[in-house]
Formats: sequence, structure tokens, C-alpha cells
Amino acid sequence: MPLAPFASRPERSRGRRFAEPPSRLRTAFARDRDRLIHTTAFRRLRYKTQVFVAPDGDHFRVRLTHSLEVAQIARTLARALGIDEDLTEVLALGHDIGHPPFGHSGDDALAAAMQPFGGFDHNSHALRIVTRLEHRTPAYDGLNLSWEVLEGLAKHNGPVAAPGWALADVDALVGLELDSHAALEAQVASLADDIAYNAHDLDDGLRAGLLDLDAVAADVPMVAALWRDVRTAWPRETRRGRLVPMLVRELIGAMVDDLLAETGRRLAELAPQDADSIRRAGRPTAAFSAALEAELAPLRRHLGTHFYRHPEVARLRAPAERVVAGLFGRLLEQPDALPERWRETLPGDPVGRARHVGDYVAGMTDRFALNEHLRLVGPSAVTAAILP
Repeated sequence: MPLAPFASRPERSRGRRFAEPPSRLRTAFARDRDRLIHTTAFRRLRYKTQVFVAPDGDHFRVRLTHSLEVAQIARTLARALGIDEDLTEVLALGHDIGHPPFGHSGDDALAAAMQPFGGFDHNSHALRIVTRLEHRTPAYDGLNLSWEVLEGLAKHNGPVAAPGWALADVDALVGLELDSHAALEAQVASLADDIAYNAHDLDDGLRAGLLDLDAVAADVPMVAALWRDVRTAWPRETRRGRLVPMLVRELIGAMVDDLLAETGRRLAELAPQDADSIRRAGRPTAAFSAALEAELAPLRRHLGTHFYRHPEVARLRAPAERVVAGLFGRLLEQPDALPERWRETLPGDPVGRARHVGDYVAGMTDRFALNEHLRLVGPSAVTAAILP
């Protein structure tokens, strides 16, 4: 399928920091996707929290399965819009690789611990992973990804007015033009993330028994209408376990259809002739309509109140934060406890040392963090609840 005029084109990429000969089998963006998939950071997503801390249920989302679902939605959107599918996919797959253990609890704890040293932000840390921390070749640090991938990881949520130290460091290396929007592929990957977590967090909450479908429908008119449609289509089906996946499917479909319609309307109005026209547009080009945003607001509120802050989810939040803070503090005081590779590259200055320790802690999975905390600090409430 031919690309639209406003699509990012791999043959016109702004290139890589370190020049490499092109692949005879893959475009530049397809090559970047493959490099990301083969990283240790991507594999670790299998054991990093999405909502549940170290979930013991086999069917709940973790960062890895969430990222795969985001990538599937993103590719579908990219194909419909005529933009580069490989670039959209690598940005969808990589959008969460910077998360520390324990999801947003780990984010908050590491940001607080590193506040005297410049702070921590998982989006910026993703850039640090792909430019510095992954070591896949003796030729350079990082993955040497295309400029468009780095830009998309940095700006998929929009322009960055005040980059933190980690993002500023990458920007100094490659010049990411942080005051503009990213290409359409990055904007689509970001909205695919919204679509995935709105639908799949509803699915996980219902599966876990933490959400009640009747209560959700009473609070969220959009869900009530879609649930009526599902039951009307299957009037003799009484097993909710077979109907809820249909509800989730219809919810995803409604969001996808709206995004394509609103984005198509904005593209027609803007009439962009190249990818840079999207960057210069002054507002997002990919978007939900105002009407859908209003419909989604009650769903987001219900998930926030009844799922993300449910006592069964919230009870481990503070203990998980203490695990991350405890690990950071102990390793900062006793860097000899770091693995050999990390000891060998430990900076001498206090700020560099703290950031180095932060890099190490951020890379941990939930279970590795719990085991290291048990070894270096002692048992925690999370350890007692999760580890056998």
C-alpha cells in the first residue's frame, strides 16, 4: 500500500548518530523495531507491573503484553491512515521500556529518591536505554536508532518545554526539536496506548472481580450502550464470560473508528504535504473527537476510583515504593553491592553515581527488585505478599 504524502519515509530518514550501511532486507524503521525487540529492556517488560504488582494470575496484563496490544492497534491505525507501519510499531513497542519496577509506584519512588540528582522520568529513561544503557555491539553504546524513532519516543505525548537531565542529554546528542510535535506515527502510537489501556484495564478489572459490570454500565453511558448492543446481538447467551470480550472488542472498535474519523478531518483541514508539516501544525493531528473524549471521561474516572485505587491494588503501592526507595538508598551507600559490570562503570562524582544507581534500579523487574531488597535490605510487605 503506498504511503500518504505526510507519512515518515525510511529512505528520507534523518539518519543515525553512527553511520551504518543500509540493510538489504529491511527498511531503517523495520531494523529499529527488530533491534528494540531483541533488547534485554524489552524482555524485562514480561515481569514489570501494568496495574497489578507481580501478578500471580496468568491472564492479567503486564508491561510486555500491554505493549504488544498497543502495537497491534497502532499498526492497524497506521495502515488505515497510510503512514509508516514499522515506525508506528517500534514506537508502540518501546513506549513503556523506561518504566521501573512496580509501575507508577516505582516511578514515584524513584523520582523522589533522585530528586536531589535531577529526578527521574520513565519517558526520558526510555531514551537513555536506547542511546546509552543497552550494549548490543562493541561499536557504540545504545541501539543507534533512527532519528525519527528517538524523536517519537521523546515527543509522543507532545512537545517538551522543560526536558529533564536525561532527555536533555539525548537532545544534546541528536537534536530532537523538542518544541514541536512529533510525526504522525508517534502521535498514533500514543493514542493506541490510550485505546489499549482504557479497554484492557476494564477487562482486567472485571476478570479480577475488582470491577462490577453493572456498576460500570451505571456510571459510564458509553459502556452501557455497547453492553446493550452486545446483549442484543447475542440474546440467548447468558454467560458473561463470553460476552465481556465482545464488549471489550466493541469498545476498542469505537475508539479506533472515532480516532480515524477525527484524524482524517484534521488531515483534510491541514492538507500536509510531508511529515514536517505535521510537526509544524501547532497542535496534534491525531486525536479523538471532543464528543468521544466526553464519553471516555466517565470511564477513566470509574477506572481511577474503582480499579486503580481499589484496596486490593492500592494495598501494595506504598510498600512497593519503599522497596524501590530502599534499594536506591542502600546501593547508593554501598555501591560494592552492584553487579561487577555496574561497579566497573560507576562514576566518581556524586550526581553521576546517583544517576548510575538509578539506571540500575530502574532496569529491575518486580521480582528481581523484591529479591534484591530481601538480600540487601530485608523483607517487605510486598515480599510477604508476593514471593513464595
